[in-house]
Amino acid sequence: MTPQLLAAATGIAPQRAAAWAPLLERALDEFGVRSPAAIAMLLAQVGHESGGFAHLQENLNYSVDSLLRLWPRRFDAAMARRYGRIDGQQRAVPSAIANIAYGGRMGNGPAASGDGWRYRGRGLIQITGRDNYASMQSRLGVPLLEQPDLLLQPPQAARSAVAFCRHVIPGFVAAAEARDLAACTRMVNGGLHGLADRQARWERALRALEV
Repeated sequence: MTPQLLAAATGIAPQRAAAWAPLLERALDEFGVRSPAAIAMLLAQVGHESGGFAHLQENLNYSVDSLLRLWPRRFDAAMARRYGRIDGQQRAVPSAIANIAYGGRMGNGPAASGDGWRYRGRGLIQITGRDNYASMQSRLGVPLLEQPDLLLQPPQAARSAVAFCRHVIPGFVAAAEARDLAACTRMVNGGLHGLADRQARWERALRALEV
């Protein structure tokens, strides 16, 4: 994975590609991801989740309307107005949003435990939830449960993305080789959020990698 190839496959700036290419190359080798089709899909999913390799932490600055649309079973109208962003009037409360949205699932304790905020999305592919942090801790050999911010370090951000797609969701490589974008997106995201952007990124990566 050269910087030139990464820039062509993702559309990111050469300077950013130069920083990420060696980290991704090492991670792909470490976790045995060699299929060009799988690499293209991984780059597309990572590109979307990280906003073009720019963001390593989940943005929880949700508006009231977004909270009601994304988590209708977690936020009623009063809760959304209390914690969501109202432009020109009120800032969002990211910690409360994470605790409510992610509390009591993905291995997290209830909202009051703070696990939702503690194990919010981090890394290139936005590892989320205590169970996934525990799995990544085992795969990466770093104490993520105690120090979740380690996923904000570029080497661990890259390693976690590749390890997640290779081992935590083992069907990812097969689905990528079958060119099933929707299946891979569901594995990564839990739904089809941002599918059009993922598809555009995927098609670009396929061309660059000559798949």
